[in-house]
Amino acid sequence: MAAILSRPEVTRLITRDLPPAHYTFKIESFSKIIKIFPGDKEPKYDSEVFEIGGYKWKLSFYPSGRKECDGDGYISLYLVIEDTDSLPLGWEVNAMFKLFVLDQIRGEYSTLQDDHNGKIRRFHAMKTEWGFAQFLRLNMFDYARNGFLLDDSCVFGAEVFVIKCTGKGERMSILSSPITGYCRWDIGRFSAINVESLSKEFRVGERKWELKLYPRAVSTDDGESYIKLFLSLSDWETPPPKGKLYAEYTLRVRDRRVDGEHVEVTDCNWFSTSTRGYNICGQEILMKKKMK
Repeated sequence: MAAILSRPEVTRLITRDLPPAHYTFKIESFSKIIKIFPGDKEPKYDSEVFEIGGYKWKLSFYPSGRKECDGDGYISLYLVIEDTDSLPLGWEVNAMFKLFVLDQIRGEYSTLQDDHNGKIRRFHAMKTEWGFAQFLRLNMFDYARNGFLLDDSCVFGAEVFVIKCTGKGERMSILSSPITGYCRWDIGRFSAINVESLSKEFRVGERKWELKLYPRAVSTDDGESYIKLFLSLSDWETPPPKGKLYAEYTLRVRDRRVDGEHVEVTDCNWFSTSTRGYNICGQEILMKKKMK
């Protein structure tokens, strides 16, 4: 179905050295294009079809302006979505795009965008094209010193960025009454442990946790030796997918002497699927290991 005609957009000129990322086409013998069309037919040239973002597109070029859209005295340039018969019923494609013309003297590309810079345009069965009826004034285009028309040739181009909805999202909620829990891990024959050890899983609310102990001494810049104890969520692989979780916690190593002093750290952290590893998402307590 033909595209709905709309009023010309207000345009502005931005210049850059970088060529269009997706498509360029060069028109040679520009002056002959108008002459090959009958007098009662509006000159128009369509580029070859190119594919971007999983869809097929073309550029429609009106060398003497699209008169029905108040483009008289201008070059008109449009981005058109193609092969729409292969798209499902009720299709629509959202895209941002830029159209370019090359200054062949300075090697610079000028892009004209509407006054809503970077606005997303919706292509659908009733609107298969978007662009500019007043893309560039003909007298500005023809003026040799501007470099747009050089040796009767010109270069146009396009960048198209298709916006696709992935359907992904997240929900954040804060509990008015936080869930609390407790785990006690008794470790026997500690001196015989040479490798890291895992506690049994324990549940707090709907999530499962575990502790991991590194019993070997770890030297630090202060010259002391420490052991490490980590807290981590352990149910990342259990469906349904789990989200990010904020928790406040205390890790404690009890001194079982009557008058002993416990070693503990109280902290808070966000636990997420992107930080599964113990060394990243697990939080640690460093305890001086008394060496005899």
